[in-house]
Amino acid sequence: MAARASWKGHLKVGDLACAVGLYTAISSSDRVSFNIINRRTGHRVERQFVDSETGKPVERDDQVKGYLLENGDYIVIEGDEIAEIMPESDRVLNVKAFITYDDIDKLYFDRPYYLAPADEHNEEALSLIARAMHDGKVAALAEAVLFRRNRTLLIRPHDGHIVATMLNFDYEVRSADAVFKDIPDIKFDKEMLALAGHIIGTKHGSFDPSQYEDRYEAALVELVKAKIEGRSLPKKKPAPERKVVDLMEALRQSAKMSGQSAAKRTPAKKKAPARSDSQSKKAG
Repeated sequence: MAARASWKGHLKVGDLACAVGLYTAISSSDRVSFNIINRRTGHRVERQFVDSETGKPVERDDQVKGYLLENGDYIVIEGDEIAEIMPESDRVLNVKAFITYDDIDKLYFDRPYYLAPADEHNEEALSLIARAMHDGKVAALAEAVLFRRNRTLLIRPHDGHIVATMLNFDYEVRSADAVFKDIPDIKFDKEMLALAGHIIGTKHGSFDPSQYEDRYEAALVELVKAKIEGRSLPKKKPAPERKVVDLMEALRQSAKMSGQSAAKRTPAKKKAPARSDSQSKKAG
């Protein structure tokens, strides 16, 4: 089945424009999903909104948004009042500036999309923009009205494609000061730092997403299969007991284990076959 665009419009860079589509790059559709059912009847349960005080069902026409005040009361916000302030979409991704990709803190990254030409007639223009960004080692900051809100996106070439990452707004990214303000500046001696550096060095690698498994999802799949096939359910392995140890001793033990693991990965040198007495005489 061909992918469906989440949004269609035009990418505009100055006077250059081309028709494009945004396709979600991340999907949860392959995860195991469940419905809520009635244990007694086996029927699916439907959600119903009820009044928190009376317990009576509330019809859809009587459901409105409310903003909670400090005194516990609500200010009612009608749907047409929200629609009145909702930004109108002109279906344009308007590039505001080109920046170095590393200029943006990755904390601001929200959701990635693939940006593709709407049809073959727009391939040349989009390819030109992508090639120019690649050669200039820059990314584009663009603004648009997407999904009924103003959005900022970072557009960049990536592995022969174009990725448009929706960015969080400044007010959405929390300051780290509230978390880290009480962590003291601890002084470590040279041995501790050397041991920690050794452990990091032996664990050096690269990121390959195929090597990381969603173990919870895999366990869910196995659970569902066991139920379907009438097999006994898989049992969870008990977690190993953890002993509280001194930090220096933990570093030493970790460095020791890391060294053993590295030695196992290093192929042993082949020993030369032992010579027989006759071979030794011929050599002499």
